[in-house]
Amino acid sequence: MFRANIEAERGRLGMSKLQISEVLGVTPKTYNAYISGGPIPSDVLLKLRELSGRTIDYLLDVESYTA
Repeated sequence: MFRANIEAERGRLGMSKLQISEVLGVTPKTYNAYISGGPIPSDVLLKLRELSGRTIDYLLDVESYTA
């Protein structure tokens, strides 16, 4: 599962993988694991949300369903 929305927001912000990794406080290897579908800690998700201005559901590409 590739998390394309996180990568799209990184591109929109004009940041390299190294730059966003530094802002998130992780290594580039860890960031790559996140966008490749690995678990993302809640504190990192909150930083991504604040940085991008997008919802966590959007960043994780979670579809909303209504009952």
